[in-house]
Amino acid sequence: MSSTLLIENLTNPALLFFALGIIAVLLKSDLEIPPSSSKFITLYLLFCIGFNGGQELSHETFSAEVLLSFLFGIGISVAIPVYTFFVLKRKLKVYDAGAIAAAYGSISAVTFVTAVNYLEIKGLIVHGHMVAIMAMMESPAIIAGLLLISLFQNGDDGKIKKRTAMRHSFTNGSVLIILGSLVIGFLASAKQADGIRPFTTDIFKGFLAIFLLDMGISSGRKLSSFISTGWFPLIFAIIVPAVNGSIVAIASGWVTEDVSNRFIFSILAASASYIAVPAAMKIAVPKANPGLFLPMALAITFPFNITLGMPIYYWLVDRW
Repeated sequence: MSSTLLIENLTNPALLFFALGIIAVLLKSDLEIPPSSSKFITLYLLFCIGFNGGQELSHETFSAEVLLSFLFGIGISVAIPVYTFFVLKRKLKVYDAGAIAAAYGSISAVTFVTAVNYLEIKGLIVHGHMVAIMAMMESPAIIAGLLLISLFQNGDDGKIKKRTAMRHSFTNGSVLIILGSLVIGFLASAKQADGIRPFTTDIFKGFLAIFLLDMGISSGRKLSSFISTGWFPLIFAIIVPAVNGSIVAIASGWVTEDVSNRFIFSILAASASYIAVPAAMKIAVPKANPGLFLPMALAITFPFNITLGMPIYYWLVDRW
């Protein structure tokens, strides 16, 4: 793997702002992004991804490859929670294993945003159908995690609120804004899209940098308490995403030859949800410990993917 590729990613301004957030916590600074502003920026980023993806999708030619890509993405989001659940169940309680498995089978929209930025630096674009696939991969993983908990948890603890949680997995704000924006972007004409392009494109990277600063602060605050839980969650949060991303980076070559599509598939497989899944599990499985799956996804897997993971997956895609 080229050292230049790694250095290029490590010196990305967005990533450096993430590091600044962690440093601010270590220095006990009072630097923070107000919660209301953070929520707005999150919605803005997801809106831009969905809308621009819809525009790309409107120019996309639907083919057997596109259909196969959808099936491949959904297959990933079901397969990962199933196999990781049985790995996790050996060390953790069933409801914790199910919640973590769902998180790692689902996706991180913010990691997706960072991956899009990474591809843009390399002069590549993300095709519209990949945005749709990303949005569709949230719910199957949550449903798989809930079903696994139901099957393997005995007694009253197994009586999770399936219907409520499944509905929430489809109506969760992050899923809804992506899907809704995707449809609107698909329906909008090129002239209409140009009218809001300064908002959807020109200032995107600036907002991404501020958002990653906020993510750095959040990660830094959760990291210290998480380390005290032992080595297994820490090792899992690094090894499993690396394995998932690497396998899919290679296997995706059977589905598509497009480098950007294969790279995005690997990122989706390697990332872990820390927005949709925690929200769904809070409703469905209140006994699941958010002090485990949230820091694993946000404070360990997310930084790993945007520092070392992306260059590794891109190298594998480019080589294979």
